[in-house]
Amino acid sequence: MSKEILMVVDAVSNEKGVEKDIIFEAIEAALASASCRKHVEDIDVRVAIDRETGEYDTFRRWLVFADESTELEVPDRELRMIDAVDIDAAAVPGGYVEVPMDSVEFGRIAAQTAKQVIVQKVREAERKQVVEEYQDREGELLSGLVKRVDRNGVYIDLGGNAEGFVPREHMVPREPVRPQDRIKALLTEVRSELRGPQLFMTRTSSQFLVELFKIEVPEVGQGLIDILGSARDPGLRAKIAVRSNDSRIDAVGACVGMRGSRVQAVSNELAGERVDIILWDDNAAQFVVNAMSPAEVVSIVVDEDAHSMDIAVEEDKLSQAIGRGGQNIRLASELSGWELNVMTAADADEKSEAEMRELISLFSKQLDVDEEVALILVQEGFSTIEEVAYVPAAELIEIEEFDEDIVEELRSRARDVLLTLAIVQEEKIDETEPAEDLLSLEGMDKGVAYILASKGIVTREDFAELATDDLLEIIEMDREEAGVLIMKARAHWFEEEQQA
Repeated sequence: MSKEILMVVDAVSNEKGVEKDIIFEAIEAALASASCRKHVEDIDVRVAIDRETGEYDTFRRWLVFADESTELEVPDRELRMIDAVDIDAAAVPGGYVEVPMDSVEFGRIAAQTAKQVIVQKVREAERKQVVEEYQDREGELLSGLVKRVDRNGVYIDLGGNAEGFVPREHMVPREPVRPQDRIKALLTEVRSELRGPQLFMTRTSSQFLVELFKIEVPEVGQGLIDILGSARDPGLRAKIAVRSNDSRIDAVGACVGMRGSRVQAVSNELAGERVDIILWDDNAAQFVVNAMSPAEVVSIVVDEDAHSMDIAVEEDKLSQAIGRGGQNIRLASELSGWELNVMTAADADEKSEAEMRELISLFSKQLDVDEEVALILVQEGFSTIEEVAYVPAAELIEIEEFDEDIVEELRSRARDVLLTLAIVQEEKIDETEPAEDLLSLEGMDKGVAYILASKGIVTREDFAELATDDLLEIIEMDREEAGVLIMKARAHWFEEEQQA
């Protein structure tokens, strides 16, 4: 029997690629189970097989509890300390005491039980090996043969007992997939579970598209071309942004390939999904213009505060710019990271004129100037009262129609408006006023002081602790002027250090 056990262990280990210890443990469990069935009592049995000779011994054992314990539930498997020490003087609560007993033969029943346990152990070991092999490979592109297809998704044979699963919602829509088809997918998650799929994959993510280009375009893998972004409408259309790190290489041309061979290979893998190759540009507006391809952009207006852009196209190109179901504008927006609003050139002009009229009205009313002066400010790019109040005076003086007196008057009126707004706002909040030491600080404008107070910066000490960037976030002003003002607020710090 000992030789037969060793033969079974060697055969199963070689066939399944599982460690021999796991097979030994399975046979021990099977022999223990067979021993238990020979007794009427519900006993606990342990079998120990010698790994070298195959010989085995059987022991009946009891779990030891403290004398005062109330947890004993199975008398045939458990003992109190007072009884356990009669069997083994070294017994301790929580441990086991055991006595030898007759071993059962490794016969047909034991072998059948062992087979069932071995199959289970082997399956568990194989699943554990799969998890260990793939747990550090999330985000990697894998390839295999379609094993089966059902209503839940597609199962892929990855080799080495590994099976990937692509849920139905992560398959390219309307993609024909049949058993034995070779298919690629991106590994997204590895789960350590006793049943069901462990390797979850996708064919719809944007990263899957990027990984396909890395395979088809050697320059990407070599670092000569970077893929800086991607956006997909799976099965229909996609856009990727590319940039060349070598001036001799055309990034778009390299990704398209000779007669479109490279991009066509990617498209074929994605069930005919059309892929636009977009040239990356560090200028956000120019990149959006590129991303809107194939639509031609007439003009573009950037709103950095709202992180949006208004895109104007010719009226007959509007449907192309929007795309079927808004597909083109949606992908361009996702690729660029900006909110994009597309419109006809006529609508853009009308919107621009409306915004200009609104700004002219704002400046005319709040600065108490005629429309001609307000129009000049708007045409020169001013859009807020804060800009008029705190941009360097030199910039205003450069405007042909303005002289120093006009500039000073405009700046003074703008600051008065801001002061009034700050006071009104502060009254609505908690009526906080700037401290006298902040108001008396050399170079401090009263309007600025009230705006600072509305933000909780009430004293000179509060102001001194600000960084230049902090101040510029609160008030639009010249960076150099802001830095000088903060240093004046800190002057007393240095005087105190010198005295010390």
